[in-house]
Amino acid sequence: MDTSQYLSMFLEESMDNLQSLNECLLNLEQEPGNVDKLNEIFRIAHTIKGMAATMGFSVMAELTHKMEDVLTKFREGELKVTQRVVTVLFQCLDTLEVMVNNISEGNDGIVSIEEIINSLEAIATGVEEDTVQKTEVKEANSQINLNEYDLNIVKQAAYKGFSAYEIKISLSENTLLKSARAFLIFKSLEENGEIIKSVPSAEDIESENFEFEIGLVYLTNKTSEDIHESLINISEVEKVCITALNSAEIQDIDIKPAVVHSEVEENAAKAIVQNAKEAQKVKETPKEAVTHKKTHQSVRVDLERLDKFMNMVSELVIHRTRLEQISSNHRLVELNETLEQVARTTSDLQDLVMKIRMMPLDVVFNRFPRMVRDLSVELNKEIELVIQGQDTELDRTVIDEIGEPLIHLIRNAADHGIESKEDRILKGKDPVGKIKLIAYQEGTKAVIKVEDDGKGLSLDKIKAKAEKLGINTDGMSDADIRNLIFVQGFSTNEIVTDISGRGVGMDVVKTKISALGGTVDVISEIDKGTSFIIRLPLTLQIIQALLVKVGTETMAISLGYIDRVIDYKDELVKKTNNKEVIIYNGNVIPLIRVNKKLNIEPGENHKNYIVIVKVGEKVVGLLVDSLFGQKEIVIKPLGKTLQGLKEYIGATILGDGLVTLILDVAALI
Repeated sequence: MDTSQYLSMFLEESMDNLQSLNECLLNLEQEPGNVDKLNEIFRIAHTIKGMAATMGFSVMAELTHKMEDVLTKFREGELKVTQRVVTVLFQCLDTLEVMVNNISEGNDGIVSIEEIINSLEAIATGVEEDTVQKTEVKEANSQINLNEYDLNIVKQAAYKGFSAYEIKISLSENTLLKSARAFLIFKSLEENGEIIKSVPSAEDIESENFEFEIGLVYLTNKTSEDIHESLINISEVEKVCITALNSAEIQDIDIKPAVVHSEVEENAAKAIVQNAKEAQKVKETPKEAVTHKKTHQSVRVDLERLDKFMNMVSELVIHRTRLEQISSNHRLVELNETLEQVARTTSDLQDLVMKIRMMPLDVVFNRFPRMVRDLSVELNKEIELVIQGQDTELDRTVIDEIGEPLIHLIRNAADHGIESKEDRILKGKDPVGKIKLIAYQEGTKAVIKVEDDGKGLSLDKIKAKAEKLGINTDGMSDADIRNLIFVQGFSTNEIVTDISGRGVGMDVVKTKISALGGTVDVISEIDKGTSFIIRLPLTLQIIQALLVKVGTETMAISLGYIDRVIDYKDELVKKTNNKEVIIYNGNVIPLIRVNKKLNIEPGENHKNYIVIVKVGEKVVGLLVDSLFGQKEIVIKPLGKTLQGLKEYIGATILGDGLVTLILDVAALI
């Protein structure tokens, strides 16, 4: 069978499953007794095994099969979850991820799994005997594990004249609807008795998460021949093996009051049948009848198609603006109504494509709990990660790029920020250090904060390091000194480790975020902690902008940065430290003459304006010659030839066909 057509589906499903597995393992380590999580991990491993085997990836299937063997022992209570066990399971996860990445990249390199297989086998065989005896009693002639609770039910049933049977049913390997077939089996048995145990569980049977064998413990007053006859006549049932359970050991168990338990078991048996019934209904109901139950449907779309869609909408916006300009110039009144309709439609289309391109930050944030868990083990520190606002949505382009800066910030917080357990206790702090990852929307920006409650940034250390690097810190504010950590090669860590200390990382953070049109600020207080505040544009394609005149050139400034616009007056301008500032509402605001900054000849216009912009914690006034009003503009990249121009984030085409540069306010100030 040619499976190449299913490869992309396999890769996408595998990455989704591996991410779910990662989250489940983290939860399992926090709650070792959570059976639901164990079952979920087992289901995911089983799904990956099935997909890998179907696609012919035998090594991947073998590894997940071994994981299933170990997980089965946990589910049955033979083993207990420990940090060592979770670490080995994480190693399996990492290996599976490497395998999936190799398949995705067409790399034929064989990944060795021998060591992990040995670790899994060591866990599987390292069973303490007394643990097993405490958790379950296994019948001499029974293949299904019955604990004391199960046996107590069987014993009470025996007193009431019921016989207990272990039934093994083999389905045909050609069975397509296994859960529907299981429903018929349960229905047949429930007519004359009660099922008290099912292997696999009802949940697994309902989701078809089992092979072609079902094991049951069944209480009835019918003979084994009657049971055999009723089951073997069900279509696609190939083999039925019925064994009467030996009651010798059952008689040795003291009867416990189990009236309530009996009811619970009865309800459990009924739940099995009910689940199977529901599964059968879904399978048998005509398609038309179930469509109304679907809450939503989704389809996977190639990212290149989305990008093309976005570009086409952008072109539409440009041409709409051009038409509006022509209509205005020629005073074509009859065009106005149609243009208004076109404007509304293109705006709706633009909003729609923006939403399609948006992705929740959760796709980035979900990798960090595992990373912090590994860092806490490696650094021997107790660290808790708190995530808030992971539903905040950003443009896909931003989502793709923001992961690496956040990794650097979190690793730095764990290594530099959070103190050792002993130091925290001496300072009267909680022994468990906290790193917070918070996201929310603020106007046209998305704000991401990385906060820790560690030792904070030492200004003296930063100054000392700056002097070593030949940086003069005289006259610098505390905020400017803290921002020196973003200088390339700057690190206050004297010891180079695998985690930090080489001075590469914080400069990468600054560069990446600036490239996305965003800003990063740092706030810190000794022994209170440090906060890194990242502000990013929600989208990078179409923005609202203010058009301004600088000399003879028209420029655009994103409205996301603008606080307000005021008239320029000479008496507003003062000088301090040879730098121009303005006094506005009692605040001292630095003034930047944009024409001087960009080496443009000043215009002849005597009416100038100051555009007050806010970038992170900085507030600056930009002096421009005149204003042209607000416009919706499409950002076009400058291309390779002009990519070195740091003062501009791109260009746009106005309604009159002229190309206008868009100022990068963050780079200007």
